[in-house]
Amino acid sequence: MWNPFSKTPQLDEDGKPKMSFLQRMAMKKLEKMSPEERDKIMEDAFKPENRKKLLKEMDKMVKSGMMSKSQVKKAKERMGIYE
Repeated sequence: MWNPFSKTPQLDEDGKPKMSFLQRMAMKKLEKMSPEERDKIMEDAFKPENRKKLLKEMDKMVKSGMMSKSQVKKAKERMGIYE
């Protein structure tokens, strides 16, 4: 039975977390992009002025249950963010 107050993400048939309409659209757009375009977007996202926003969003995702603390730690290590 569906529980609207559940903190664990709902999964689809493939075992992946269900995504909203906008998340699915963004994912499709990202898949269709050229590697150069993706690199440009990633460079923009990792600029020092955007780092605080990124960390704040990651904290929100932990609080909402979308990510675990270990996942955030791994993501920060991959991005080269050490606190």
